[in-house]
Amino acid sequence: MRRIFSDYAYGPGPRSNCWWDETIAAPDWPVLHGEAEADVAIIGGGFTGMSAALHLAESGVSVALLEAETAGWGASGRNGGFCCLGGSKLSASSMRRFFGKAAADTYGASEEAAVHLVRDLLNTHGIDADTHSQGETQLAHSAKAAARLSAEAEAMRQQGEEPDFLTRDQLKDKGLNGSFHAALTTPLGFALNPRKYLLGLAAAAQKAGARLFQRSAALAVRQVGDRHQIETNNGVLRASKVIIATNGYSSENLPDWLAGRYMPTQSTVMVTRPLSEQELQAQGWFSHQMAYDTRNLLHYFRLMPDKRFLFGMRGGLFASPQAEAGIRRKLRRDFDAMFPAWKSVETTHCWSGMVCLSRNLVPFIGPVPGHTGMFAGLCYHGNGVAMGSYSGRLLSDLVQGRTPELPYSPVVQKMARFPFGRGRRVLMPPAYAFLGLTD
Repeated sequence: MRRIFSDYAYGPGPRSNCWWDETIAAPDWPVLHGEAEADVAIIGGGFTGMSAALHLAESGVSVALLEAETAGWGASGRNGGFCCLGGSKLSASSMRRFFGKAAADTYGASEEAAVHLVRDLLNTHGIDADTHSQGETQLAHSAKAAARLSAEAEAMRQQGEEPDFLTRDQLKDKGLNGSFHAALTTPLGFALNPRKYLLGLAAAAQKAGARLFQRSAALAVRQVGDRHQIETNNGVLRASKVIIATNGYSSENLPDWLAGRYMPTQSTVMVTRPLSEQELQAQGWFSHQMAYDTRNLLHYFRLMPDKRFLFGMRGGLFASPQAEAGIRRKLRRDFDAMFPAWKSVETTHCWSGMVCLSRNLVPFIGPVPGHTGMFAGLCYHGNGVAMGSYSGRLLSDLVQGRTPELPYSPVVQKMARFPFGRGRRVLMPPAYAFLGLTD
């Protein structure tokens, strides 16, 4: 593999002490040994790969999935558990300007359909993933941001909608008290335990006939005639079609087309011990709404059903034991500043993982150019619970030669290269410095 971070980023260090590992045990999938055949091979066992495996298997397609580590190892097993609108970092106005109104509207419809898809999967397969929250609440971190949220709420009123907008004085009564100036809630979305959701999808996929392999990293993909040959550390998988679903854990040469087209970046999460009712009232935060602030380098947080508080942030740039310790300390400092009444509340778990960005700030879902029979889905910009699941559903249709039943926008069908190739990480420090200044 040719990855752009050091080996430490992809090893056990960043994910050590992940809370979700305590909530559900990993299944013992087999390792691929020897030779195997399938109609479709999937590389990557996160939301995208598992959703594709499930939907393909339910269609009667022979499918084999290769996970490099164990179930839930990557971002899908260690994210914040926000199933919400998102996937793109491109503004609605920019999307309309670059792609046209019809394509932008179709993309917007896909974000909504993605949230509904996850809810349907939970219900259909009886997956108990500790869901909560009625939509998602954005909290203004400054007076200027509050004015922007107020303007958004007014625009919604002009369109006949009734926005759920709260002024600073109203936040405490709603159990959303902190260093915030206003709030605007999007009614669509909910929070969940991402590991329980992922492993629920995996169990459903296996029941439908999908074969899932762990510790079976794809080391090379070659086209031999009209089939693909995927070499792992212990075997070979041959398939007519291949889906690349590796997102922030991708490799520059799987396939070569990916080189320079994705940008992994870190997100770090902590979880506290369960909070007492007295502690919740002291801070004035007793809502179970999933929330995030208006910073570019945003914080995201929620009170979970067991009264633990989850708090995460963007911002890690380097991968080493020292850098990991540093970003975890920074996360705790930000938590203490935003929720000062909880300064003495212990952090019991803290970990990091990779989210994935694209240069054109939208996901990619579709055929891989120049590689017949190969497809990919990645770059969800930190919102992969819904959009990754949706991507897998679309890919299951595409590999079967079907026109997707769900909205499939031209917006997600192209993927540009970053400057500097494998050295493109040099773009991130100045970008983060600028975003930090604007925050």
